[in-house]
Amino acid sequence: MNDYLVRALAFDGTIRAYAARSTETVSEVQRRHLMWPTATAALGRSMTAAVMMGAMSKGDDKLTIKVDGNGPIGSMVIDANAHGEVRGYASNPQTHFDLNEQGKLDVRRAVGTDGMLSVVKDLGLRDFFTGQVPIVSGEIAEDFTEYFVVSEQVPSAVGLGVLVNPDNTVKAAGGFIVQVMPGATEETIVALEERIANVEPISTLIARGLTPEEILGEVLGAANVEILDRMDVSFVCNCSRERFGNAIIGLGEREIRDMIEEDGQAEAHCHFCMETYVYPKEVLEGFIDEIQSEA
Repeated sequence: MNDYLVRALAFDGTIRAYAARSTETVSEVQRRHLMWPTATAALGRSMTAAVMMGAMSKGDDKLTIKVDGNGPIGSMVIDANAHGEVRGYASNPQTHFDLNEQGKLDVRRAVGTDGMLSVVKDLGLRDFFTGQVPIVSGEIAEDFTEYFVVSEQVPSAVGLGVLVNPDNTVKAAGGFIVQVMPGATEETIVALEERIANVEPISTLIARGLTPEEILGEVLGAANVEILDRMDVSFVCNCSRERFGNAIIGLGEREIRDMIEEDGQAEAHCHFCMETYVYPKEVLEGFIDEIQSEA
């Protein structure tokens, strides 16, 4: 089954909801970065939240999320857009600990609780929207819930889960975001709170193989949910040889000559997809020619 997310309304349009299956997407990141289980769970949860947040955007809007709780995993950086595309990396992908007291991957220990979760939205305008909140849990879902409530003033419930096999591969990943819209009655809010309090953990739901539609059915009650649309989800990195080449040109002639003299070439490495681009001497000399021709 390919990864995808759904957007939905519930309780006569007063509740907005998203749910995603992100198993293959998180698997791709785990494979590229040779991630260990706890790091996979932390980054996978963050990427799942990010791709659903991207789906809240429109057109060519993009967002960048940084999670840094000063824990052993270091910073996690995730990019997502309005088309279901997401990429991410962790500073220390080989981070792993024994299971916690609940018998689950100890994401809190890896992420830490002394830091910030920040979201920068590129809405195609001159100024970016930036929101930042202290990390309150380190378990990721609670931290995104805090972000929505504090930074965007939208009461929300977030559930995220990643299951990792004994061989470090990803068994399943997914999540949901449920948000209360203006006009929701007290009766609706109480009913929603009761359902979320009694629903099985998201990791249990994805382990059972539930689709995004079925996850929302469990969380909100199938009779209450109106699915609006569906969007494919995938790992996509927009790096390229040309993109990094333009960055090298931007360094200027002197820097490029230093590269030629010191190394005889230049290398550019993408933190997101782990691709390395090599620019031999003759290419660098071509960059210099290009700079001189535009001078």
